[in-house]
Amino acid sequence: MKYIEEFQDPRLAQRLLDEIHATVTRPWAMMEVCGGQTHSIIRHGIDQLLPDQVELIHGPGCPVCVTPLEVIDKALEIASRPDVVFCSFGDMLRVPGTGRDLFQVKGEGGDVRVVYSPLDALRIAQQNPDKQVVFFGIGFETTAPPNAMTVYQARKLGIRNFSLLVSHVRVPPAIEAIMRSPSCRVQAFLAAGHVCSVMGTAEYPELAERFKVPIVVTGFEPLDILEGVRRTVGQLERGEHTVDNAYPRAVRPEGNPAAKAMLQDVFEVTDRAWRGIGTIPDSGWRLSERYREYDAEHRFAVGSITTEEPAACRSGEVLQGLIKPHECEAFGTVCTPRNPLGATMVSNEGACAAYYLYRRLGGPTAHKETSPVG
Repeated sequence: MKYIEEFQDPRLAQRLLDEIHATVTRPWAMMEVCGGQTHSIIRHGIDQLLPDQVELIHGPGCPVCVTPLEVIDKALEIASRPDVVFCSFGDMLRVPGTGRDLFQVKGEGGDVRVVYSPLDALRIAQQNPDKQVVFFGIGFETTAPPNAMTVYQARKLGIRNFSLLVSHVRVPPAIEAIMRSPSCRVQAFLAAGHVCSVMGTAEYPELAERFKVPIVVTGFEPLDILEGVRRTVGQLERGEHTVDNAYPRAVRPEGNPAAKAMLQDVFEVTDRAWRGIGTIPDSGWRLSERYREYDAEHRFAVGSITTEEPAACRSGEVLQGLIKPHECEAFGTVCTPRNPLGATMVSNEGACAAYYLYRRLGGPTAHKETSPVG
């Protein structure tokens, strides 16, 4: 199968569902790591089609959602300066900081621009040598390589008025933190296919063995997810705990060597705070000493900014899989996509946004949206 439509074939989906139903004999709880997988699951109603014994727990795999509040406030401080052009992907502009967001900074006169690539920000820096141009570099292992490449290019071309506000995070340490939590119910993981397409699978076997959990690399279309669930249920029922690649059309065991080499050159591993979760050791990247002059946090001296999460927002519990979005008292009332309390209600990959968008649709449209064929 080569085309997206084939990965939404309802007959093949039913065949996979039949096999899952025939295999499962007891309750199992598995976590999909990626927010893109969460949206696909909720949009296509996959969680409602699975046996009652199979629970899908939504994990902390939304890059916008896990960006800590203090980093948002650092972005707001930098973007408010008159000599700065602050560049970001569009989904970060509505993420609430302390009292405001980047859209409000833009409305107050700040030069905040939506770009489609960090290289767009680098071109803006070339075109505006009298301005400091900052790109908001967030995300997992998938977005880190192009951001690393942009800093590499800035240094190579001698563009000194460009810098990167870094909030990159890594998946394997997050899995370890989840498994070490006393309240953890996760018995298996659907690993994020696009992360593994960059980094490969070498970091996962040790985690699978140490915590006795299957880790199945999974894609994003309905059949991808059902195949990941099928393989995971099979391992759980057989008492196995290995790493299995259910997304071979995109993932090789070694990942992308060129991207990994760029990451190793430009970044170094560091402890990183996750919004609503706290600091996870060795779970992030920062610019290495060789590229430290391009670190916006150091350039603008905003490293001392610290903040606290609003008490009414339970996004941290959602990100840890401890509650479903609709179990939060603020969901759909004081917290909506128009007036979000936390990033999980803003991002296109946020679990709260997915529940609000798809669970609240009514009539025939809702039934169509929860079909496994998209």
